[in-house]
Amino acid sequence: MTPKRKEKPDKSTEEKIMEAARKVFSNKGYAGTRTRDIAEEAGINLALVNYYYRSKDKLFYEVMQEKVYQLFGSVAPILINPAFSLETKIEIATETYIDMLVDNPDLPLLVFNEIKNHPNDFGAKMQLKPMLLQSSFFTQIRERNNKVDPFQFLLSILGLIVFPFIARPVISGVADISKNEFTELMKERKKLIPYWVKVMLDS
Repeated sequence: MTPKRKEKPDKSTEEKIMEAARKVFSNKGYAGTRTRDIAEEAGINLALVNYYYRSKDKLFYEVMQEKVYQLFGSVAPILINPAFSLETKIEIATETYIDMLVDNPDLPLLVFNEIKNHPNDFGAKMQLKPMLLQSSFFTQIRERNNKVDPFQFLLSILGLIVFPFIARPVISGVADISKNEFTELMKERKKLIPYWVKVMLDS
């Protein structure tokens, strides 16, 4: 029997569902997940999941929007803050991203698949390009080296940070690297990437 609709949703129930959805989608992926799996993980009735989120698609969309922001939106305030030097921004962004991805190694693939499938939704919600084009980060890059395209520069930094996590299965298999060894490699990159970036800017 479908529960009677309340005037105000039960936030604790919604959060239980979201926590369960994050875990199940991460473990099983979209195709392998049933709404019933999420209900069982949350320890609630299947009807409650349907009541709050209507469908697996809607729940997956909510989780992915959260993950997209987690991957791209968390560092943006640092990059646009004029109080930080360019070097400090790069160091903080690198450390923040790598720490986050070590804890969530499957996040880039999940997010990039979502962007590929719904590019307009992502662009409309995040609005990163206009924000960055007018940011102190881009201004600082131009002032430091006017031969460097700020957008290309940002793409290079993101590639240095994110690509190893996307290629992790290949890297681990070919180089016979354990999970702990891979984590140590990524921690080492927190020092290496700012150094490489400085070399690029000063060249």
